[in-house]
Amino acid sequence: MLAKSLPSFDVVVVGGGPGGFSAAVAAARNGSKVLLVERYGFLGGMATAGLVNPFMPFHVNSRAIIGGILQEVIEKLREMGGYDDKTRAFDPEIMKYILERIALEAGVKILYHTCFLDTVVSGGGFIRAVLLHNKSGIQMVEAKVFIDGTGDGDVAASAGAPFEKGRNVDGLMQPMTLNFDLANVDQKMLPSREELNRAYREAKAKGEITCPREDVLWFYTTHEGLIHFNTTRIIKVDGTNAEDLTRAEIEGRRQMFELVSWLKRTFPAFKNAYVVRSGPQIGVRETRRIIGEYILTADDILTAKKFPDAICRGAYPIDIHSPTGEGTTLKYPPSGDYYEIPYRCIVPLNVENLLIASRCISATHEAHSAIRIMPIVMGIGQAAGTATALCVKLDTTPRKLDVGLLRRTLKQQGAIL
Repeated sequence: MLAKSLPSFDVVVVGGGPGGFSAAVAAARNGSKVLLVERYGFLGGMATAGLVNPFMPFHVNSRAIIGGILQEVIEKLREMGGYDDKTRAFDPEIMKYILERIALEAGVKILYHTCFLDTVVSGGGFIRAVLLHNKSGIQMVEAKVFIDGTGDGDVAASAGAPFEKGRNVDGLMQPMTLNFDLANVDQKMLPSREELNRAYREAKAKGEITCPREDVLWFYTTHEGLIHFNTTRIIKVDGTNAEDLTRAEIEGRRQMFELVSWLKRTFPAFKNAYVVRSGPQIGVRETRRIIGEYILTADDILTAKKFPDAICRGAYPIDIHSPTGEGTTLKYPPSGDYYEIPYRCIVPLNVENLLIASRCISATHEAHSAIRIMPIVMGIGQAAGTATALCVKLDTTPRKLDVGLLRRTLKQQGAIL
């Protein structure tokens, strides 16, 4: 079947998660004609489709170290009663609405229910177009610069960028999690985390619980009686493999109802609780890591390294959920300090007109576990979108872009650098 050509754009962003959304908005606000392609009928990626909640910390000594579009989203969530400043929890339905309104008001053209198929690459490593599929058939869209916001590096890998997956010892990636919310929980009767986890471990020892995770991870939400769970753990799966994703979804639901059934019969607080929603898709922590001009390392995180071409800050620790079962490794940067992410990490090798605006930037397995959180990804996305717009204006490529100009522009538009 021949692909139908759509009108061309300055910038095409594939993937409307936290990074892709921020990239599309930043590119549009800086004067580019932008198309944002998203496979679901809403934006937000892991924040909405993955039901990941709340935002992990993006502060040093209680002061935010990521501003710009992230802060704008938080302010708009707060205005609608969809954000809790104490817990950083947000309402995912309000999040969908706010992200959409911000993108549309910035002038972004959104194309929902559309999947990325392939890239059309010309000589010299330039992407000429992307092939898409939706209810209208197979479509082709040309652009001057492209942004990979897929989280899995689908566009970059398709265009020939090198990548790595998993840890060095065996190639295994962090486990997946089906997130879910329980409604009608009696919060006044909630057991302490210590009491709940002690009972959980006892239930595991008796074989009543078969989830590989070592404890129950739950969070308060923006609504009374609604508790969020990030507890299921599906190990030894690859988010770039359709059969593995299918197996993960099935296993995630099994673990979810096993846990809920146990909670209901064990603790009075959950007696009348019920599953009100689970993530439309399994939560994926790690797949491809696209190799760029610089590979961020664990040492960079743990020594709070600074870079002259920094485009985003972070203070979240190395956070590795065991790829084989129980255990979570946490290693922190120095207290009161932050690390920086260099622009070179979002510039992939072997492709000339592409930037990365998602968790799959150039980093080791360990460093990736720190920078994969949504606030950091939104900061990375704003940088990627701003850079592509500058490339369009200056008729240059991401690799040749004046990073000093990029940093000055980002600061002017609220980024904290």
